[in-house]
Amino acid sequence: MPLRPFAPSSTRRFTTRRRLLVLLGVLSIPAVVLLTWKEARVATKRGGQEPAEPFRIAGNFYYVGANDIAAFLITGPEGHVVLDAGYPTTAPMIMASIAKLGFDIKDVKVLLNSEPHPDHGGGLAVLQQASGAELWASEASADSIAAGGDDPDSFLPLRVLIWMGILSYPAARVDHRLKDGDAVRLGPIELTAHITAGHTRGCTSWSFQVRDGDRVLNVVSVCGTGVLGLLSYPEQAADRERSLRVLRSLPADIWVTNHARAWGRYRKFVASQTAKNPVDAFIDPAGYRAYLDAAEAELRQGVVH
Repeated sequence: MPLRPFAPSSTRRFTTRRRLLVLLGVLSIPAVVLLTWKEARVATKRGGQEPAEPFRIAGNFYYVGANDIAAFLITGPEGHVVLDAGYPTTAPMIMASIAKLGFDIKDVKVLLNSEPHPDHGGGLAVLQQASGAELWASEASADSIAAGGDDPDSFLPLRVLIWMGILSYPAARVDHRLKDGDAVRLGPIELTAHITAGHTRGCTSWSFQVRDGDRVLNVVSVCGTGVLGLLSYPEQAADRERSLRVLRSLPADIWVTNHARAWGRYRKFVASQTAKNPVDAFIDPAGYRAYLDAAEAELRQGVVH
């Protein structure tokens, strides 16, 4: 009986599986490119953002962002704080809004960030260059900001687009790396960093107080709570659970997020124009609880954006 060539079935299965994985990987690249092409366009242009009227929210706390991509100014006698920077092309809108309110970008001494995606971290280098301010960010966010938006948790095809310069943004200098619970102080201004990971590993929410007349109001700026389809890491679900618990524990009279539509920027601004006390239009603890309830429902339902 003639001998057959030695070809174990396990070897054939391994080879077939490997070929399938390679084929799937190759086929996924055009799909990912198509999914991210829109983001690539907006990251290198204006991101669909238009200038928005800047306004006082309460006390020394102001809105200086675009129509949806949010940015905030907190003013003080020893200098000012700016939270988030939008896209690189949103940063000039932010500077124009600061000037329109009567403040000088060169008096901004501290830059803060919620998360390092291009719609919130992309303009940090622009603002930093214009102001000379020091930048504070969480450990994980700092690595991404300093690398022009590259995040090890992003899918490889997306990272390739960043390495190619299609989705990258100007890298900013990170002067201080934050841990959970750290406080950032500038004269009488004090903000506490809360690492509310899940959207990204370094996602950072902020809590602070502002004064309106004789009352002190608690403010919470929430980092994103949703999951993106092109980013994942093993501890993500557990991180989201913890982050929601942390956010629910924070007292919030006024709440905002890094996307203005999520907290009703325009609706509240319009209401403030006719309110007896304009600040009252932004006091919304019920809205804060509803926002977190919706975020938890997304977690339970496995919603991916």
